[in-house]
Order: sequence, then C-alpha cells, then structure tokens
Amino acid sequence: MSKPIVAIVGRPNVGKSTLFNQIGKKRVSIVDDMPGVTRDRIYLDAEWLNHEFTMIDTGGIEFDESNHILKSMRSQAEIAMEEADVILFLVDGRAGLTTSDEEVAKILRNTKKPVILGVNKIDSPQLEMNIYEFYNLGLGDPIPLSATNVMNLGDLLDAIVAAFPEEVPEEKDEDEISIAVIGRPNVGKSSLVNQLLGEERVIVSDVAGTTRDAIDTHFVKDDMKFMLIDTAGMRRRGKIDEPVERYSVMRSLRAIDRADVVLMVINAFEGITEQDKKIAGYAHESGKGVVIVVNKWDIYPEKDDKSTLRFTEDLREEIGFLQYAPVLYASALTGQRVGRVTELVKYVAEQQSMRIKTSVLNELIRDAVSINPPPMHRGRRLKILFMTQADIKPPKFIIFVNDPELMHFSYLRFIENRLREMYGFEGTPLRLIVRARDEEEDY
Repeated sequence: MSKPIVAIVGRPNVGKSTLFNQIGKKRVSIVDDMPGVTRDRIYLDAEWLNHEFTMIDTGGIEFDESNHILKSMRSQAEIAMEEADVILFLVDGRAGLTTSDEEVAKILRNTKKPVILGVNKIDSPQLEMNIYEFYNLGLGDPIPLSATNVMNLGDLLDAIVAAFPEEVPEEKDEDEISIAVIGRPNVGKSSLVNQLLGEERVIVSDVAGTTRDAIDTHFVKDDMKFMLIDTAGMRRRGKIDEPVERYSVMRSLRAIDRADVVLMVINAFEGITEQDKKIAGYAHESGKGVVIVVNKWDIYPEKDDKSTLRFTEDLREEIGFLQYAPVLYASALTGQRVGRVTELVKYVAEQQSMRIKTSVLNELIRDAVSINPPPMHRGRRLKILFMTQADIKPPKFIIFVNDPELMHFSYLRFIENRLREMYGFEGTPLRLIVRARDEEEDY
C-alpha cells in the first residue's frame, strides 16, 4: 500500500523549505536517513501518530526561470491537485494576504483534495491576529505556526494526518512480482513497457490498481506472473502538460511504494541526473529491489569492447548507494536485450527474499573478525556477539554487540560487503541494525 503524499505549495519565501527541513530534523517524526544517500532531496518520509506519509517540497523543484512566477505557482498547485492526497498551502503571516495567494487558493478551492492552510511566521501570540484575513481564501481555518521556531508544528501535523484518505488494503497475488518503471521523461519508459508487453502478448488484464487512478497491467512470461505499475503515466488523462511533467516526482514515489522491483531507466546519451538520483535514493531507502536499464544503447556513439565497463564505472561513481544494482544495456526501440529484463527482475526478487541461517551468519562474522578485527575506539574494542536475520524484502540483519556506539560505519560497510561476497543479494539493499546484547528484541 502506498503512503499518503502531502505536497507543500505556496509562493516563494513563505517558508516551505524551512518547514520541510524542520520536520526532517524532528527525530520523533522522521524515519532515519540511510548513509550514502543524497541529502539534497525534495521528498521526506515522515511519521506522525503512527501514520507514515511522504512530504514533497514543491518549492525545491527546479523552476523554469523564463516563466512568470504566477504561471509556475499555478503549475505547482495543479500538480499537487493531480497527485497529492493532502495539500499543505503555506502563506506568510507577516506579509499578509497577497494576490498570488489568492491565485493559488482559487485553484485549490476547485479540487476535491483536502487542503490544510498554514500561516507561517507567526512567531509570537501577538502576531496571531494576522491569521484572520486568510479566512478570505475560503480554505477553512488557518493554522498559525512558525517553521523557524517549530511553534504549533504538532497542530499542523495533526490536521494533515486527520485529512488522510481511508486506508484500503491492496489485494496482491503473492506469486506476482510488481514492477515500477521510473525515470525522467523521454528516456524511453513507455517504449520499454510496450516492448515488455508487446513481445509476449499475454496480458491478463488492465485493472484499476488503487482508488488513486493508477492502471496496473498484469502479464505472464516463462510461467512467471508480473504486474507493471503505470508510473510513466502512459494511459493517464492528459491534464498535465509536458513542460510541467518534470516537476511531478510524486507519481514515481507512489509507484515505488507499491513495487517489489524498480526499473530505473536512464538515457545512454544523458546519463544520470540529480532528479534521477533523488528518485533512486527513494527506492533505495524504501528497501526496493533495483535494476538499472541503460536505454538507447543501440545508437550510443562511443561503443567499443570496454564501453559498458566505463559506463558502469561512471554510474557507480554517480550513484554510490546503488552499487548492488545490476545494470542492463538495452534498446527499447529495437527490443535489444529487453527480454532479459524479466529475468533480472525475477532474480532480484529472489535475492530480496533470501534467508540465511543464524549459524551460517555467525560463521561469516567469525571469519570477518579474524580477517579484519574491529578497531579500538577510545580505548575499547567492539565485540560482535552474534548476528541473525530478522526480515526479508529487504533482507534485515540484527547485529548484537557489547556497545553499539563502538560500531563505526566503515566496519558496518565491511560486514555488508562480506555478506554480498558470500551470498550475493544482488539488486537489493541490506539493512544492518546494531543492538546491545542485553536489549530485548521482538522479531
């Protein structure tokens, strides 16, 4: 089931990014960051009152500077209307009501999505009188807050969570592997999907996947059932014009939430961009299997016997946190190597579900420690007592030690590398959690 998406909209300098970052700093509200993933992001996985959701900082997305500011704002609001479950409309309580605020409010009033109106920069009780003019926007009760001082942040999050749609559990065939095809516009996502479906011609059905209007396509290949999630919007109604499509990361994030394995499609000529890295980082943090598909390889001009090696090295350097993801060089136009996509997806799904016996894991730990003993820290040495696997999809390991603070990130990475050397785990992230020996665990 995909997490609700909350989009923050509002004109520049009202404090959208400050609020976004403050929520990110709250340890009680935010799922911990994984090391090695870019921190310059436009999304944030948050949790409040046992509700998990994803916040999108629309103000952090690149704007076309040649467009008038109101046009850009209108585009933002329209995307939020189309893709988000809840819209947080942030205004500036010090500056007061502006024409730009009224323009966005006019659009938001026509949507059926819940809109929460937050009045920022209300830093003291004396300024609370400033909120009353915002009733004129016709968007319900304004919530006074200060993103800088974290005032009333709890009230704002309470209102957001209360507006979430009712959760409807997804019915999923346990033998079916769900695939999300992600990537920027014009990298060949639609062509790849058409090749995957057209070459077998064994589509079972096109059915509505959720109430959120996604279309899932079910197909069978080599007696294996797959489901393609419509992340590229191939059959979606065309309410969002092409120039704005690049702003809409929300569709990809929702698709990743519902997928088992993500196909990260990139253009061989353009390589990977910052936007790609952010979306790939989300797939990594969500624990999804990842296959990188380098498309348009048939017309790549610099090919020789080492071109794939060079390209792969560059990819590994650009997205260091996806070292484990297999890379496939293909052509969606000609069908070159597209047949291998489902093979790789099936393989990665198996790697995600792999379980290793505790006795075998502890033998690996003993070997690892003998090869590379843990370093001393402040006169004390880390002792690894034992390790056990707690979960799959992604594989999760609990490492019990004498003192978790003695475990350096580099040594944790060494253990991860040993796990991968011995057992593969290709295409899937691993979760290594360090705990004190006497801590009670409920697996």
